[in-house]
Amino acid sequence: MNTVHLPPLFTAMLTAGADPFEAACTAARQGCDAGLVTYDISADRLRAAIVFAPEIALTHAMVMQPICGIGFQNALGTLAPPEVSVHLEWGGALRVNGAKCGTLKTAAHPADPAQVPNWLVVGLGLTLWADTQDTGLTPDVTSLYAEGCSDVPAGDLLEAWVRHTLSWINRWDEDGVQPVHSEWTGLAHGISDNVTVNGLTGTFRGIDETFGLLLQPHGPAQIIPLTHTLKDVS
Repeated sequence: MNTVHLPPLFTAMLTAGADPFEAACTAARQGCDAGLVTYDISADRLRAAIVFAPEIALTHAMVMQPICGIGFQNALGTLAPPEVSVHLEWGGALRVNGAKCGTLKTAAHPADPAQVPNWLVVGLGLTLWADTQDTGLTPDVTSLYAEGCSDVPAGDLLEAWVRHTLSWINRWDEDGVQPVHSEWTGLAHGISDNVTVNGLTGTFRGIDETFGLLLQPHGPAQIIPLTHTLKDVS
């Protein structure tokens, strides 16, 4: 698919095999407009990224990552069979029918949580078809087409992801973070499970108002800011 149709104020750029996340970060550093969507679609992978220009401190601007996750869940929900489920990990992993199928990752500059970043990029990586047919070797990892979604065109999914993400950005802008918080929590994978994050192991108790992870190792819960998941693209 060489052309995608996006909502107004979004601009598509095909990266033709290059990493869309890196391409989006490079374009952002060079001063591109917000709303640039870089993408690359192959037989086995869908990769894309969106450039944002936040007007709030990075701690709060990180809401774009969970919003993009909700947008992906909503998008696949409109295109996939009704029995297909999507859940979101705090660190960005996307699970389809319980197994990891893709990931979201975020970069920003500057990466100081207290500063307003010049730009922020959220990237999407999705496995459409696995390298191996023996899925029993990796039961916690899957591909979109192995989960009954072979009739979902990758280009349509990309377009739907951007549309639904925009819808949630508008809702966040109008109603604040609470609807996003509630929606994401309902889709979250691993709440009440034991997890290891940043070398700490404890129970995943939920998220705070800025989507920091509430981790309870032994005693009082600790908050791990979502900015700790930022990728270094310097």
